[in-house]
Amino acid sequence: MIASMLLMAGLGGRRARAAGEDAGAATKAPSSAASDASAKPASSKSPPPFRWAGDPPKTVFLPSPNNPLVAIRVLFRVGAVDDPKGKEGLAALTAEMLGKGGTRARSYAEVLDALYPLAAYIRVYGDKESVVFEGMVHRDNAEKYAELLADQILNPRFAEDDFTRNRQDALDYITKTLRGNADEDLGKQAMATVLYAGHPYGYPSQGTVAGLNAITLDDVKLFYALHYTRDRLVVGVGGGYADGFADAFTRRFASLGHKGAPQPRLPPPPRRAGTEILIVDKDARANAISIGRALPITRASSDFYPLTVARSYLGEHRTFNGVLMNHLRGNRGLNYGDYAYIENFIQDGWSTFPLPNIPRREQHFEIWLRPVPPANSLFALRAALYETDKLIREGIPEAGFQATKTFLMNYADLWIQDISRRLGYAMDSAIVGKDLIKELHERLPKMKKAEVDRVIKKYLGIDKLAIAIVTDKGAEVRSKLVDGVPTPITYDTAGTPPEILAEDKVIEKFPLPVKADNVKVVPVDQLFEKASDKAAAPTTAAAK
Repeated sequence: MIASMLLMAGLGGRRARAAGEDAGAATKAPSSAASDASAKPASSKSPPPFRWAGDPPKTVFLPSPNNPLVAIRVLFRVGAVDDPKGKEGLAALTAEMLGKGGTRARSYAEVLDALYPLAAYIRVYGDKESVVFEGMVHRDNAEKYAELLADQILNPRFAEDDFTRNRQDALDYITKTLRGNADEDLGKQAMATVLYAGHPYGYPSQGTVAGLNAITLDDVKLFYALHYTRDRLVVGVGGGYADGFADAFTRRFASLGHKGAPQPRLPPPPRRAGTEILIVDKDARANAISIGRALPITRASSDFYPLTVARSYLGEHRTFNGVLMNHLRGNRGLNYGDYAYIENFIQDGWSTFPLPNIPRREQHFEIWLRPVPPANSLFALRAALYETDKLIREGIPEAGFQATKTFLMNYADLWIQDISRRLGYAMDSAIVGKDLIKELHERLPKMKKAEVDRVIKKYLGIDKLAIAIVTDKGAEVRSKLVDGVPTPITYDTAGTPPEILAEDKVIEKFPLPVKADNVKVVPVDQLFEKASDKAAAPTTAAAK
């Protein structure tokens, strides 16, 4: 069945031709913006120069001869946007089958056994428009690791037991982890269902309950054949690798088809007449709040960089650089963390830094408030909007502008502090067209306060927001929001300065202009059952 579908898709022949030409491979891999070398003339005793069937994949090579480590990243521009309707989660499940499944030569247990003596790992993660397989290894073990990694991607076993395990892991994440004990991520994902209703970004990348239950192993095999092709591929190698290593590793992917299913065009985010609030009702000792607003820019836009300064001033992730963190947590002890973002943010493990290699063609402004005592959650919501509104009305203070510029000039270098992260950001630059760190270093010294104030007014706002609140008192919270009653803060200790108390009186009455019809309460076990059927509103903006 699968073989006939591949023939219909026209991929079987292309892969066979590519594999045949790979058998005669010689010394040189493809060139790219990040790695370009001219092939040496072949001698009479040399094999013929390597030629690709169709275009080669994009490559990003960052040699660092004195580095004892080698980093490899294999990125496919594939993600939830490619999920067929009704089978949400297929892209993520296919990636897991490659990264956490066996190969034709080894079971998954044997893959793990082979990685152990190399002191290496294969990590797979993805988002709406990307999947990356990555790892680092000592250069002495680079050849063996490269063989294992490439084999995972190129020769998947697609075993029934791997499929059952990985699909159940995805279902458990949604029904147990996300709904059960990850309220911060729950708030973020719930907000996305409102902000991106009817849009491919509007459900968790892992899928929906109905979508995952509808997926078969044959679906995974066909999705792999149609989407894991060279036109979607970016190969990255960095560190102290030997001469020819990166080229040889890239040539392994000649067996992939040249072109498969085209990358889908994205609809614009849905328009909204006013603010919409989703209250997620669940047993929660603290409340998580996420606030979102679509943005028409990405790193490719010049306006992104002054807006980065505004974002950092408002709320840098897990630092005390931001106004939100200092005024909500520092001055009032409201909660643990208060941060702002102008693009999708996924934290890299236990670090404070974002994952690289999760590029999106559409981005959004977002505020996270984590976690807030129930008695103060609506005050915290009002305080975040109050601070954002103040920034929009008054602009960034000169002292804050100068301090934030200095902070970012230094802090941004921490985002690329090891060879794997440097490689990841370089690959993002190749995809987006702008190098985030380079752009900041070049623009920040020359940037003016007026530029930041201009983009704040142009792109930010406290109207037409998508807001999610995770709480155990859904009906009560909704009533307070709809009635518009003041929501004062409750302090556990005395001694709050008079100027803070005076400002509290303003914040507790800060207007939250919402209509009753736009405030919904949903039990947590009803979330992520299936993708929203709500379509994006008609718009004159062209799909990207």
